[in-house]
Amino acid sequence: MRSWIYLFIAIIAEVIGTASMKFAASHFPILGLALMYAMIGLSYFFLALAVKRVPVGVAYALWEGIGIVLITLVSVTWLGESLGLLKAVGLGVMIAGILLVKAGTRAAPAERNGEALPC
Repeated sequence: MRSWIYLFIAIIAEVIGTASMKFAASHFPILGLALMYAMIGLSYFFLALAVKRVPVGVAYALWEGIGIVLITLVSVTWLGESLGLLKAVGLGVMIAGILLVKAGTRAAPAERNGEALPC
């Protein structure tokens, strides 16, 4: 369960870091870039913690896919960008792909041949 929390934190940090790029470009370059680098670094740190238990393909698909959806929502809601029909359909297809990747990944067995697997 902790690894999923790490993945959630990684996604949120990625969204904040990516959204701060616009902040850096338009208002406060130094503060925006510092926030961007800190959040992207924090995102990778927590992603690395998450992949100790979550399969890399699933973790990366969720990190990127959910991150893109959230960044798009932030950009439309707070940054004044538009959401056209093709972009909305693309996001829907992306969400469907994320769900398929997650559904197609089996959970690793807790034990193999009576021996506990290393954590």
